[in-house]
Amino acid sequence: MDIATVIGLIGGLGLIVTTIFLGGNVVGFVDIPSAVVVFGGTVATAFIMFPLNVIIGTVKVIMKTVFFKSTDPHQIIRKIIELADTARRESLVALEKVSVEDPFMKKGVMLVADGTEESLVRAVLETEIKFMKQRHLQGQGVLKGMGTMAPAFGMIGTLIGLVNMLQNLSDPASIGPAMAVALLTTFYGAVLANVVFLPMATKLEGRSAEDQLYMEIMLEGVLSIQRGDHPSIVKEKLMAFLSPAMRESSS
Repeated sequence: MDIATVIGLIGGLGLIVTTIFLGGNVVGFVDIPSAVVVFGGTVATAFIMFPLNVIIGTVKVIMKTVFFKSTDPHQIIRKIIELADTARRESLVALEKVSVEDPFMKKGVMLVADGTEESLVRAVLETEIKFMKQRHLQGQGVLKGMGTMAPAFGMIGTLIGLVNMLQNLSDPASIGPAMAVALLTTFYGAVLANVVFLPMATKLEGRSAEDQLYMEIMLEGVLSIQRGDHPSIVKEKLMAFLSPAMRESSS
């Protein structure tokens, strides 16, 4: 679980709720029709903007912002060095018997063990990376789209409320409450966009960049094994992908 996402969501929403409580009128911030207009309208627009399968897939993508198991790049590098050592002591064919958990790395290792040309191995793995990025961009696009539309529907709800209020100007006592209800939709839209949708989209961008980095490490590692590079050389090549701080943490 990504504790940072949980802390951010609870902290952001908690601060808003606490501020409302300190104001003393909690009930005044609850309006079901306003919530329905903003959330329902945002979701409905998402169905217009994106295909159904992309919307359904986004649910899994959203869960990745919370339930996410971080990958240790040093563990990836150690595994590749182990494979390089096996290939040098025995042969590339011997890699078929080595257990590799990561599906992407396993695909590359099997291609090398089967004697596939380096250019083809690179092409296959780079295609895998390319389409992984496209899948992630779709999920980010849905969240960014919803983050854009939530404030828009908040404004639409506010305009609806203002129209209803202006139609009842004969009762001055109802103007204040009606204005408050009208502004609630703008409030709901701003909260959904800036506390939920847009921060999650940004978190997914970071996750995607991280996944791409690790896949590129595996790609370079697999190709180095195929070239017959010494394990120490393989390690130096792969450590170059990491930041100085991450390199020091491995020592």
